[in-house]
This record gives sequence, structure tokens and C-alpha cells, in this order.
Amino acid sequence: MPRELHGKRLIGYTLGSFGTTLINILTELFSFQYYVYTINLDSLVVSIGLSLNIFISALFAIIFGIMADNKKPGRLGKRRPFLLYGIPVWVVTNILIWFPPWKCPQTNSMFLPTALFFWGIIITRSVFATLILIVYDSMLPEQSQTLKNREKIASIIGMFRIIASVVALFLPLLVQSMLDDPQNVKWWDPSGKVILTYIPIMGILFTGFSLVTVLLVYFSVDERFHEITQDFEEKKMSLTSVIGHMALPAKDKKYRLLVISDFIMSMGGFWGMLIFSFQTYVLNYRQSQFFIYILISIFGKLGWYILWRQVIKKKNDNQSLLNLYIINRFIGGMVSFLVLFYFLPSISSEASLVIYIIVFGTILGSNYSVTLFSIPINASLIHRAAEKRDSENLEKSISEISGIYYGFSSFMFSIGYSTSTFLVGFLLTGSNAENPVIILILIAARGIFVAISLVILRKLKFNEL
Repeated sequence: MPRELHGKRLIGYTLGSFGTTLINILTELFSFQYYVYTINLDSLVVSIGLSLNIFISALFAIIFGIMADNKKPGRLGKRRPFLLYGIPVWVVTNILIWFPPWKCPQTNSMFLPTALFFWGIIITRSVFATLILIVYDSMLPEQSQTLKNREKIASIIGMFRIIASVVALFLPLLVQSMLDDPQNVKWWDPSGKVILTYIPIMGILFTGFSLVTVLLVYFSVDERFHEITQDFEEKKMSLTSVIGHMALPAKDKKYRLLVISDFIMSMGGFWGMLIFSFQTYVLNYRQSQFFIYILISIFGKLGWYILWRQVIKKKNDNQSLLNLYIINRFIGGMVSFLVLFYFLPSISSEASLVIYIIVFGTILGSNYSVTLFSIPINASLIHRAAEKRDSENLEKSISEISGIYYGFSSFMFSIGYSTSTFLVGFLLTGSNAENPVIILILIAARGIFVAISLVILRKLKFNEL
């Protein structure tokens, strides 16, 4: 009988997505804002750190995926122990990142001690965050083996991600609204001192809550079914075997199309870094006006999520799900071009607000509905690959490839995002960080990457699935 997640185990597993999303959004999005505009570290230096962070994460996604696949099941299970291995350093680095021992002097935004601290913390954090995320994702094909149950899991994870994202953005924006001068927030400015006080507190609270959710995943996942497979041999890892294992998802034509599409899509993922800059330097928002984004975030994410959830209920096959996924991404990508209307000199404040709501509400809604499609599609492709590899011993086959498939996907996505992050940091160096023209062009450019990714994704056909 196919395994499924229900009840407390279902909630425990899906809450892991809530916790990791919460801390990841705060750290990965607000760390750029925090170090560039408050700590006074040059945006290029910060972007190099973020790019290295993503690149290292991509590399270790492959390594950890292979390790999890090849670990012999023990008393604590096969993948669950890796959660415990990653938690301690992950928790410490999520907190320390908000407490740099050196702040850049007013006349030196390239201050090396601050740069080295940021690079060291962000890279170390990424290694152990990747360990937790890869293990978490690779558990799904083993824990849930039916499309209906996977769609249910995807639905709950999607809702938790929306709630987490709203909370993770609301609290920093709450701090932003408290500032008397949001355009001058360096650590020596009065507004900067406010940020230095409250943001680290949020980092500690978010980390504590995320820790609880990851532990819930550990206790909710049951890996006793591995005891049935007594013939499992823990393989000795060599460079040749690692390369051979990495080649499995790369040789899978269907999965390769999905991953390449996601890679190109990730090249436009930099728009999230520009949210605070867009409000401050394009819209010139102050104090309570920053809360408009929270309303857009809530209603945009929930509105599109509910709409897609209802549409998906009427579909019961993977190909239909994929077609809806393409439509979702198309809408979310093409709306990016609407920001070009801000170049019109006569645009009214009312029209400006309407464009703001449509663009960011749709982008956010599209992005946070993605899990409704990507989770069951990924799991189904891995299940299919496992059947082709060894249909007679499906349990063992899934357990041997799930980690590397998710690792390969994460690797490619991270490489794309890392490249785009570096380019954005380069373009926003110095006074460009406050240049509304560059900010608008970058947001519009996202639509180009989405369009190219969809050309590739349309080639994917599930056929027999």
C-alpha cells in the first residue's frame, strides 16, 4: 500500500517549510539591506558574499544529496539524522549574522574585517541550511507516494510559506515604518541605531521558532519502512561514483528540462532584493506607507493561491498540472514589464499605486503558488525515474536517487540565482544603489528570464505518467 502523510505527521512535516521559509526570507532578503544601507558595506562586497553563499549552497546540495542517498538506514532512520547534524551550526550562524563585530567606517565601505565576517558567516550558514533543506525535500517521495497526497502536502506547504513570508516581511517593515528618515539609516544615523536594535532581536526570535519546526519534522517523519530493505549496502564514495551518481538526474531528459527551466527562471530571482529599495527610492515611501506592501503581499499571495488551488482540484493528472504551472509562471513573469510605466513623467500617484499593486501582487501570488505545482511534479518525476531504474524494488530505488535529484535541482537553481545576485550587486555599486532607473530596469528584466524559461518548460511531456 502506498505511503501517505496524514494527521499530526502531515502537520509536523509541513511546518518545517514554515520555519525554514521564515528564517530564510529574513536572512537572504534583509541581509542585503542591513549590510549595505546600515552596516555601510559596499553592495558589490555584499553581493559577492551572497553569490558565494548561493554557489557553496549549490555545491553542497549535490554532496548532501549523495550522502543522504547512500547512508545505510540505522536506528534513527536514513535521512532524519542529518537534520540533527545540521541544526547546531545553522542556529548559531542565523543569529550571529546580525551581530557583526566591526561596522564599516563612514569613509570606507570596503572595510575588510566586516567583509570577511559577513562572507564567513553567510557561507557557513548556507552549508548547514542546505543540509537541512535537501534532507527535508528528499524525504517527500519516500513519505508520500500518491499524487493526491502530494498535492495535499503542496497545498499546506504553500499556505505555510505565504504566512511565513508575510511575517518575515511585516516585522522588518514595521521597523522601517518607525524610522524618521528611512533614506539615511547608516549605523551612525539615529534611524540606523533603531535598525541595529530591533533587527537582531527578530533574528533571534525567528531562529528559535525555526528550530522548533525542524525538530517537529524530525519527530514527525517515520523511516521504519527502511527496515524492510535489509539488503541495503552503504556504498564507498569515490570521485568516479560521485560523478556517476550526479549524472543520474542530468541524463533524465524530462527532469533535465524542468531543471534547466528553473535555472533560467532563477536568473530573474534578484527582484526580491529590490523590494525595500523600490519602495524607498522609486515610490519615495515614508513611515506607514511601507505597510502598503504588507497588504499587497497578503492579498496577492492568498488571492492567487486560492484561485490556483481551486483550479487544480479539477485536474487529476500530471500533464494538466504542468500546463497550469506554465500559465502561472507566464502571468507572474509578463506582469514585470508593467514597471516600465514608471518612466512616464506624468504618471499620477493613483496610477502609480495601481501599477504597484498589480505588479507585486501578481509576482508574489505566482511565486507563492509555485509549490502547488512544483512539489507534486518533482516527486512524480523522481518516482518515474525510480520505476525505470528498478521497478521490482521501488522503495530502495527511490531512497537511492531522491537526494541527488533534489540536490541537482537545487544546484542548478542556486547557480542561476548566484549569478544574478552578483550582477545586481555590481550594477548597484555606490550611488547606483539609490538609482530608481536601474532598479526599475532590473525588475522589468525579470520578465525576459521567465519567457525564456517557459520556452524550455513547454517541451516537457509526461506522456505515460
